[in-house]
Amino acid sequence: MQSSHAAGHVSASFSDPNLIASAGLVPVMRLAERCALPSLIRRHVDLGVSTGVNPAGKAMSLVAGMCVGADSIEGVDVLRIGGTHRLFGGIYAPSTLGSFLRSFTHGHVRQLQAASRRFTANLIAHAGLIPPGEPIVYLDVDSKVKQVYGPAKQGASFGYTRVRGLHFQVVTASTPTSRPVVIATRLRKGSAGSGKGADTLVAEAIRALREAGVTAMILVRADSAFFSAKLVKAIRAAGACYSITVANTKTIRAAISQIPETAWKPIKYRNAVWDQDEGRWISEAEIAEIPYTAFTSKKAALHAPGRLIVRRVRRLNPATVPEGQGELFAAYRHHAFHTTNPLVIDQAEPTHRQHAVIEQVFSDLEDGPLGHLPSGRFNANAAWLALAGIAHNLTRAAATLAGRFHAKATGATVRRTLINIPARIASGARRLQLHLPEYWPWAGGFLTLWARTGHRPITS
Repeated sequence: MQSSHAAGHVSASFSDPNLIASAGLVPVMRLAERCALPSLIRRHVDLGVSTGVNPAGKAMSLVAGMCVGADSIEGVDVLRIGGTHRLFGGIYAPSTLGSFLRSFTHGHVRQLQAASRRFTANLIAHAGLIPPGEPIVYLDVDSKVKQVYGPAKQGASFGYTRVRGLHFQVVTASTPTSRPVVIATRLRKGSAGSGKGADTLVAEAIRALREAGVTAMILVRADSAFFSAKLVKAIRAAGACYSITVANTKTIRAAISQIPETAWKPIKYRNAVWDQDEGRWISEAEIAEIPYTAFTSKKAALHAPGRLIVRRVRRLNPATVPEGQGELFAAYRHHAFHTTNPLVIDQAEPTHRQHAVIEQVFSDLEDGPLGHLPSGRFNANAAWLALAGIAHNLTRAAATLAGRFHAKATGATVRRTLINIPARIASGARRLQLHLPEYWPWAGGFLTLWARTGHRPITS
C-alpha cells in the first residue's frame, strides 16, 4: 500500500458537520434504552446536589464515551464531534461530567451499583448473555491493583504488587459457551488484601444472578487469596458451590500425604502450560482427590466439608524443594483446590483451571475505560468503575446480538469493527439516514445488531 498522490496534492480540513466517528453507537445506546438503563438510574440514583441533576443523562454520556473507547473524563469529549448531536440529545461536556462524578459518596455509588445489577439482569434476558438452559454458571471473583501516579488520589497506597495504586474486585459470570460479563464491582484502597470483603461481594453477585432468573447451578471459582471461612460460609448460605485454590500449608501437605499412590491418575493438558518456577513447559500431570474438611480449627459453624483435588507435576530441579517438605515433595510439585463441585474429578479439575477466564474481563477493562482511574476522589473512581462494568456488559450484549464472530471477540475488536464505524448523516422527509463505508468487512454484524435493536432496515 502506498500514497496515491504527492503530499502537495492532498489537503485536509475539520469542517464537515455531518460526519460521525462511531455509527455503531446508535444501536448500542438504543439497546441501553430498551433495557431500561436511563429509567433505572433515575429510579435508584439521587445525589441530592445541583451537580447531580439528571443523573441518567450524565451516566449515559459516560457509558457512551466508554463504549467508544474513552478512558478518561476528558476522553468523553469524543461524543461532541461532528454530527453526533444530531443523533443524540443531552450530551454533556467533560467538565460537567467531572463535577457529577465528584459528587458521589459511598452511598451514591451503592445506588449506582443497584441500578447496574438490574440493568445487567435486563441485558441477560434481552441479549442472552447467559444462555438459557445451561446447566452451570461460573461465578469468578478476583482482584487487581490499578497503578496510579502520585499521592493525590484518595485511597492510593502500596499493596502486594509494591506499586502505588487502587485495588478493585470484580465478580464475573460466564458459561461454557459464553464470554464473561461483570456482575459486581468494588473499589478498595491500594493496601487492601485481595480477599477482603469478598464474602459480601460474592453473596451480592449470587443474589443478582438469581434475581436475573438464572436457575442453573452456580460454581464460584477463586484463587488461594480468597480461601477464607467467611467466603465459603457465604457461598454455602447462598446455595452455590465453590472451587477455590488452597495455599500449600502444613495442613494441606499433611492431607496430600494421605493420598495413596494408586489413587493418582495421569492427565494430559490440551495445551502446554508454562511453569514459572521450573522455567519449562508442562504438558503432563497426575490428579487425585480425598475428602477434606476445611477450617477445622475454627468454630463448628465454619467447618466446610468437601473434596481436596490435587494436581501434581514432576519436579525436575530438586534444589527448588522447599525446606522441610521431605521425600514426598522431592519428586513432585502439588497444586490443590477445595471444592464442593459435584462433577467427577476429570471434569472438576480442568473446570477449576478455567477460572483464568476472568483475565479476559481485566484485559477488556484495562484496554478500555479502566485505562485510568481518572479522578482524585475515591468515590468518583468507584462510580467510574461501576460505569465501566455497565459499559462492558452493554458492549458484550451488543456483540452477542450482532452474531457469532462478535460474540466471541474482545472488547477492542468489538469497538473497532462494530461501534467505531465512520458515517455521514443525511436527512430527508424528516428522517435521518447514515451513509456507511462501502465494503465494510463486518457489515453483516452491524446490520444484524441494527435490526435487533428496532431500527428501520438499511438501504444500499
